Amino acid sequence: MASVMPVVVYPPDEDGGRRVRVDGELLGRAYALWDIAEFLRRAGVEGADETYVEESGLIEWRGGGPDVWEH
Repeated sequence: MASVMPVVVYPPDEDGGRRVRVDGELLGRAYALWDIAEFLRRAGVEGADETYVEESGLIEWRGGGPDVWEH
């Protein structure tokens, strides 16, 4: 990854999905860490996996951290 992209994961909605925004672009709703990892891989973050998502200090978690998936 050439530059750092801001990653924001929003609070869970009533269905347990969390909106994911990367570099200002809404990429979709995640229902698990692997969804976020897939969004990041598609955005060009090589090697992004569930551990990366869980431990990365570059992700701003709003409304709870990587273990919060219920509204």
